[in-house]
Amino acid sequence: MYKEIICKENLNLNGKTSFRKAIRAIIYKDNKLLLIHSEINGDYKFPGGGMEINETEIDTLKREVLEESGYNITNYEKFGEIIEIDEPLDTENYDIFKMHSIYYLCNIDKTISNLSLDDYEKELKFTPKWIEIDKALESNKSILSNKINVPKWCKRETYVLEYLLNNIKVLENFSRR
Repeated sequence: MYKEIICKENLNLNGKTSFRKAIRAIIYKDNKLLLIHSEINGDYKFPGGGMEINETEIDTLKREVLEESGYNITNYEKFGEIIEIDEPLDTENYDIFKMHSIYYLCNIDKTISNLSLDDYEKELKFTPKWIEIDKALESNKSILSNKINVPKWCKRETYVLEYLLNNIKVLENFSRR
């Protein structure tokens, strides 16, 4: 899976770029995905987040899944990438912002620990939820169509949910490992 998403029109795609790399987990078990639900916005996103200095992709994957869901990863395989191009937060120094999200298929063990959420994640009341793909997709599509309080990640995560729904065998095969 590879997709480039341009979030805004009329961006200077050749301008100075602010860049962030993030690692995200796709965890599928018993016909459900483990997603992070915002009780404030109602959207669903995949567990994951930005790489820290001197972290490998796998270090980031393990840390983010544990922090946001409380689960430990037992096995993983790279699945795909999405590049989002958007307007930067720092418009004085940058013309565009590129978020490079790398998705991994993952299995987890039964160990559950306490969540360790960032302040913005606490404000959005992030909670891990096991949910069917079509239900999470329906919720995210509803948020996108309302165009009110749409989280920046909602378009990206909706694309991945649609892709997974259309390629369910990949999830089923990986979850049996």
